[in-house]
Amino acid sequence: MSGKNLVEMTWDPVTRVIGSLGIHTRIDFDNRQVAECRATSSIFRGYSVFMKGKDPRDAHFITSRICGICGDNHATCGVYAQNMAFGVKPPALAEWIINCAEAAEYMFDHNLFQDNLVGVDFCERMVRETNPSVLAKAESTLAPHADVHGHRTIAGIMRALNPFEGALYNEALRMSRVAREMFCLMEGRHVHPSTLYPGGVGTVPSVQLFNEYFVRLTRYIDFVKRMVPLHDDLFDFFLQALPGYERVGQRRILLGCWGAFQNPEACDFRYQTMPQWGREMFVTPGIVIDGELVTTDLVEINLGIRILLGSSFYDDWEGQETFVKADPLGNPIDQRHPWNQTTLPRPQKRDLQARYTWVMSPRWLDRRSGAHLALDTGGGPLARLWVTALAGKVDFPGVKATGSSVKIRLPRTAQLAETELEWKIPRWSNTLERDRARSYFQAYAAAAALHFIDQGRKLVHGGDTRTWNEFKVPDEAIGCGFHEAVRGLLSHHMVIRNGRIANYHPYPPTPWNASPRDSFGTPGPYEDAIQGSPLFEENGPESFKGIDIMRTVRSFDPCLPCGV
Repeated sequence: MSGKNLVEMTWDPVTRVIGSLGIHTRIDFDNRQVAECRATSSIFRGYSVFMKGKDPRDAHFITSRICGICGDNHATCGVYAQNMAFGVKPPALAEWIINCAEAAEYMFDHNLFQDNLVGVDFCERMVRETNPSVLAKAESTLAPHADVHGHRTIAGIMRALNPFEGALYNEALRMSRVAREMFCLMEGRHVHPSTLYPGGVGTVPSVQLFNEYFVRLTRYIDFVKRMVPLHDDLFDFFLQALPGYERVGQRRILLGCWGAFQNPEACDFRYQTMPQWGREMFVTPGIVIDGELVTTDLVEINLGIRILLGSSFYDDWEGQETFVKADPLGNPIDQRHPWNQTTLPRPQKRDLQARYTWVMSPRWLDRRSGAHLALDTGGGPLARLWVTALAGKVDFPGVKATGSSVKIRLPRTAQLAETELEWKIPRWSNTLERDRARSYFQAYAAAAALHFIDQGRKLVHGGDTRTWNEFKVPDEAIGCGFHEAVRGLLSHHMVIRNGRIANYHPYPPTPWNASPRDSFGTPGPYEDAIQGSPLFEENGPESFKGIDIMRTVRSFDPCLPCGV
């Protein structure tokens, strides 16, 4: 970068995200481009340290408190790890109830983030301050789907997103309450479930329970039928109004999804059968590299996880205890795998050229090339839809993966007719496609919830109301849970010795997305997506807001409490 007039600019903390995220850049205003980027997190929370010695039955309850936003995702993933370690398979009805709760969580969180946090980046006030020429064009651009969502022009959509006063902004707040009520019906409390346990749930099942959930769900479906075409109109407009905008936040296609919504007819939570029941999830697990689906095998995914350092505030644990030498299938487990990680925090002054964050650097080892890949989650929905589409395995009433797309059918509701939506694999992994996928996955979750309700009601009508199976805590065991937090891939790894937790490591999406430069010098996804990204904001250095940078950061749906 020598010879360039670079300006250092920092956003710390980044607003409208959860936690203490800092973005530190050097910007080339002559060429309207970000030259360098570092992502930082200033808080260490240490769950992997104080989980040691705890009763394994409490793992899901404690790790739920990692986050006040996606705590139920942690609790669910923790329960999956406990079920494996304890050797217990919950009754089918319990799994349908858990799936209903997680579907409600996806609807709640994606809606709130999309239209109350991300939406502000695209609202009329923000566009007026950063790209007035774009707003002028939006005033005269008709919205292609105005007959569905009710906003005649693109500028009308932007005004509806204005915080606190915009119609869509306020409607989204009301709908998030509806989705939260749906969750509470199934698991008692949001976001720290009170009726979710290893072995099942404590929820009292009844036809009324599912009916009350269904009534709220149909209201949400009416809402999401309008939101998907509305966001399509908005994001397509930016691509048309700002030629080249597809390069904002674009990075190599390196997407990971750990799967969501267990199929109780297939899942027994045994490690030995994990490849089979993993592929039967209602969201397919997998890894996409440069557009190719390289695996859908959860055992292969598990074996490839590596936790690297490099720019993090920790000492290396090479030479520390090896907790797990081989998995239950006899495969060797690397010292840098979560089962064998020992967390050794080393507080120090931040140095952006050396160590600068509390987030570690999870990577996935591609055995074909030997490369440690900095996978990202696409904010969650992009990876989920991309993997599911390519795998072509999901096919249940309401959702079908075609190999190149995901088709979602929503039934007739009070306000709108039956609707079919189709998310198609895009050309890029970039800012706008991460945001677009978030709307489509709300529809996916709603369609899936209809299926889960139907399956649960059938069991109740048939007299099968069992929701929990007994288990015993073993003296020695290992377990792992794979799930999708709202923001993407989530894993919990547990080692039990003498009936207590000997080692426990949760890896949510944020360590993957917010990771710094690792020991090989590879930047994490936030850093990679921002540096080299073009800038379309019309302001100069004196009044620069960094809107294109902030849109990119928020497209990943950051949640920094989950980062460490």
